[in-house]
Amino acid sequence: MHKKIYLDADYQLFISSPALEISSPLEIMKVDREDDYHQFGGMPKTYCFENTSMYQKFWSEEECSYKELGDKLNIDVISVSTIMQPPGNSIPQHRDSFFKIKTKYPNNKRTIVRCNIFLEDWKSGHFLQYDNTIDTHWKKGDGHMWDSEVLHIGANVGMENKFTLQVSGFLK
Repeated sequence: MHKKIYLDADYQLFISSPALEISSPLEIMKVDREDDYHQFGGMPKTYCFENTSMYQKFWSEEECSYKELGDKLNIDVISVSTIMQPPGNSIPQHRDSFFKIKTKYPNNKRTIVRCNIFLEDWKSGHFLQYDNTIDTHWKKGDGHMWDSEVLHIGANVGMENKFTLQVSGFLK
């Protein structure tokens, strides 16, 4: 399941947060979705922490309104995070597994989705690919909602930071 979305909100809070922590999804991807990489002989060794890094902040319900975001996106929000992807970094092809949500709610059978929302207008070198479609030239607030079946890639091969908001939860 995939659909394009738009979120009308004040994004300054999400962009200006000083509490972003550096991480890389690479190790999780190698283990959690290992089957997705068999056709390539495994995850290419050229992917490393230095070229898959991102700065991420998870927001609590006290810091931002899960209810407001959920009402606008039509989901029961479980987590909200901001990702800043610096120039020269990518998140290799993957599917979101929603491991933390499935662990916290093992008996909930509703569809889990992630909304990936662009916090600024598109800049040269920023792109998102989902399935066989490449998305560029977005406007602030444009985004995508997908479930665990949608293959996607995010990259910043430009010269400026790329900011996105991830809102994850159960589809209403």
